[in-house]
Amino acid sequence: MLLSLSLIMIVGFSLSGILGKLRLPGLLGMIMTGIALGPYALDLISDDILNISAELRQIALIIILTRAGLAIDIKDLKRVGRPAILMCFVPATFEIVAVTLLAPPLLGVSILEAAIMGAVLAAVSPAVIVPRMLHLMESGYGKDKSIPQLIMAGASVDDIYVIVLFTAFMGIYSGSGFDASAIISVPIAILLGMLLGTFSGLILVWIFKKFHMRDTVKVLILLSTAFLFVSLETFLKPYVPVSGLLAVMALGAALLKSYEVLAKRLKGKFSKIWVGAEIMLFVLVGAAVDVRYLLFAGFGAVLLIALALLIRMVGVQLSLAKTQLTFKERLFCSIAYLPKATVQAAVGAIPLSAGVAAGQTILAVAVLAIMITAPLGAIGIDATYKKWLTK
Repeated sequence: MLLSLSLIMIVGFSLSGILGKLRLPGLLGMIMTGIALGPYALDLISDDILNISAELRQIALIIILTRAGLAIDIKDLKRVGRPAILMCFVPATFEIVAVTLLAPPLLGVSILEAAIMGAVLAAVSPAVIVPRMLHLMESGYGKDKSIPQLIMAGASVDDIYVIVLFTAFMGIYSGSGFDASAIISVPIAILLGMLLGTFSGLILVWIFKKFHMRDTVKVLILLSTAFLFVSLETFLKPYVPVSGLLAVMALGAALLKSYEVLAKRLKGKFSKIWVGAEIMLFVLVGAAVDVRYLLFAGFGAVLLIALALLIRMVGVQLSLAKTQLTFKERLFCSIAYLPKATVQAAVGAIPLSAGVAAGQTILAVAVLAIMITAPLGAIGIDATYKKWLTK
């Protein structure tokens, strides 16, 4: 395990640095490191790490979402209003419908298999988007119209919505039928997650003001509470839907609103933790990518992804219609909503293991989507924000 960790760090940081010099996103180097060191190439990552890969990726995601929560001002989200709500589900719905209609003629799958594929592809990646939006907020780009906050909030809820639809489509395929309560559970999960995070945040503010402790201890308490939220989501799933990841963001937002001085100090601490968490996240995402399945993804899969992304961008434009955003700002939001990585790596293989006839095709398209959209979205954000957003 120690050899694996050393290789992940040394090779990952080296490739990230080299690509950074070439004006390419460092995360691409980290994903390439995971692919090269992973079980489908050189097989140099220990099984002990691969067996807990999903948990390690989730920990990294929790760290970046906690940091995001500490930067989200509730007043900014209130000012954005309607577009923030629409961005949570309209672009993803457009992409799922597009894949459902286009995949049968392009890839020869059934309508239901195409719907499952659409649900796998439609989730945007907070792990790619959130760090970049935080950088924009810290450097002042797009802050006057709360563009980074809008994109961060939308991306987080987008994942919940898409995963619920994926579960519903898989239920239909397995013969258990369509569960309408699954769709109703989306707003319930969002509301309960926000309430849980906000209430817990207020309790923690009271504790931090009442009892003196080092900021490092406060960071550990915040992380422990965030881990508890995600565990609670799993425990309560059979009884009541709660979004643990939204609770994590709401926790940070409540802390910022009630104890701003501390929130800003802790955000700096989380920025340092993210340096290590980021490389583990993207290297392990790369390790989960089975490049052998790229052989099954021909031109039809590339065309499908490209057309689905274009239709997704139409959904973003409709969500932002009649807002004060300029054309370039709306186009930036469309580009920022392209990257896919974490969800596709997590659920891409589920249809294949569940016996879906087109499971191999779905996994191949999911792998291809990661390889195309993660660097495309990251490069697009990095290349356009200075030109298209107001500082």
